Amino acid sequence: MRQTASYRGKVISLETPDHYSGYQGPLRVHKLRRVRRDEVILPEKTLQLLDRNIGEFVKQREQLSKLGMPTKKGLLFYGKPGTGKTHTIHYLAAQLPDHTTLLVTSEQMGLLDHYFQLARFLQPAIAVIEDVDLIARARENMYGPCDESLLNKLLNEMDGLREDAAVLFILTTNRPEALEAALAARPGRIDQAIEFPLPDDHGRRLLVRLYACGLPLDSDVVEAIVRRTERASAAFIKELMRRAAQLHLQNHKHSRLQLADVSAALEEMLFTGGSLNAKLLGAAEVPPPTVQ
Repeated sequence: MRQTASYRGKVISLETPDHYSGYQGPLRVHKLRRVRRDEVILPEKTLQLLDRNIGEFVKQREQLSKLGMPTKKGLLFYGKPGTGKTHTIHYLAAQLPDHTTLLVTSEQMGLLDHYFQLARFLQPAIAVIEDVDLIARARENMYGPCDESLLNKLLNEMDGLREDAAVLFILTTNRPEALEAALAARPGRIDQAIEFPLPDDHGRRLLVRLYACGLPLDSDVVEAIVRRTERASAAFIKELMRRAAQLHLQNHKHSRLQLADVSAALEEMLFTGGSLNAKLLGAAEVPPPTVQ
């Protein structure tokens, strides 16, 4: 009991060997990035879904168990890259200090059985399986028997966990359309899918203020950024504010961030690096900026 308690409130993973053979490595403890509630910029309905399916569910888990209802739960976080899925997981992990979070990356799918054993041993636990579409894609799109084996392993492990297990599964994907129907639709594997959309005007406004990190900027500059970053991800806005701040510091002619700094940063991010750079930054659909 003392051994399991030492992992409470921590994010852990198994060290991956150099070869993809499925051998278990030693445990690695990750530094949990503290994320405040006001730093989770999502639509109100999305926040309510997260609260109801995670925070409130965990609080009511004991009463649900007494009623004979399942206490394990599977969630699917889906949305375009850079919309805050991993960021939100850090927030959730910090909100559940009595849980141990197990982080399974796409390179570690061969270690699924070891991770599920750990989840059983360390419960209450959160098992995060990132980029699940890499193994749960439609069977006709699989590349060979290895893909099929990993998919079956994931499904079998999820099915094999007792209904009264205190384990939350959080699966993430950037491509929900590529998921195997048996994983995405069957109750008992996924109980709730939660979309992480691209931020709307209000969301981008909050993101600009958040990622300005206290750098003074006028409301007209904020509104200009909001207009010019339509269809941009949260990650893009974070990088935009960093580059604009860098340009501002280089010029240091004004105490406040200038629109010219933002325009120059947008030009560099969207055009100087070409279309590939825009895609890598999560801004392939952002309209061209107007330099002022």
